[in-house]
Amino acid sequence: METVVIGASGYAGGELLRLIDSHPKLNFKSAIAHSKANTAIALEHPFLIGKYDQNFEEFNAQNIQTTDLVFIALPHGESAGLVSQLKPGTKIVDLGADFRLKDPDQWSKYYSGEYAGSWTYGLPEIEGNKEKISNSNQVANPGCYATAIALAFAPLIKHDVIDLNYLTVVAASGTTGAGKKPQQSILASEVMGSLSNYKLNGSHQHIPEIEQTLTQINNKDVVLSFNPILAPMPRGILANCISKIKNGISKNEIVDIFNKYYKGQPFVQVKQDANLQTSSVLNTNNCLLQISVDENTNQITVVSVIDNLIKGASGQAIQNANLMCGWDQTIGLVD
Repeated sequence: METVVIGASGYAGGELLRLIDSHPKLNFKSAIAHSKANTAIALEHPFLIGKYDQNFEEFNAQNIQTTDLVFIALPHGESAGLVSQLKPGTKIVDLGADFRLKDPDQWSKYYSGEYAGSWTYGLPEIEGNKEKISNSNQVANPGCYATAIALAFAPLIKHDVIDLNYLTVVAASGTTGAGKKPQQSILASEVMGSLSNYKLNGSHQHIPEIEQTLTQINNKDVVLSFNPILAPMPRGILANCISKIKNGISKNEIVDIFNKYYKGQPFVQVKQDANLQTSSVLNTNNCLLQISVDENTNQITVVSVIDNLIKGASGQAIQNANLMCGWDQTIGLVD
């Protein structure tokens, strides 16, 4: 299937190119990156030396009218204008935020620019989503934090075993989550050897996306307190997802709930035998979960780890594209 990546010079774009190169059913056509047009792909992404000898190209809608599949990996607010120029029926996975939210007011609160509407939400492991994705030509790829956090809470909400008025998350992410645009706060000399909070007080843009996803599970309102941390590492997310347990349910029963909810899901597993680390999922499309119960406070903590550039972005985009094309969702994502 002929494939184009728009926004290919960024971190997520580079990972998409790497995954497309090894995908048995995707045929690379072009990598579009306006600011890097005519620059060699491998110059921007050295890990692709020997795999791509092409240059980045400028966006030209006419040049991709025959393209079957388009990945868009642009900053928020930039996808909608491009989508309208693509051939009707083109399969599109948007890694940006433009089409994730159903509520225009939530878009206005957390983002800037005009609200563009909503597409099928591409988190396949949430019950019912896989079928919706498989029947869609336009899919909104979830945010990285949203993926890790929604997968941690979903089984608990489905089985009504936690207090929906008490959902708290403390999560750390690597610097690639901030993108490639130069910023003093993510310079190596600022980040190395130090942790820092950011976007506190309910201001992180993934909050409405997470609340929307979790609310739809049982059609009950969910309110999330989210405290993100910038960690001195390039990639990875570790999220501690905390709530109060209802009805005195045991940890073993909760583990069983998780195992049943994610049965048959190739990329989500519960691991109770070792402390999870971001290195546990590095360069994979996996989300690993671990459940801890504090009997003193009747609190549950679900630890969720993902690679923010793979399951949190490009790997999940490939997973969604596989489903949209009627293929096994693991193609190109497992050895």
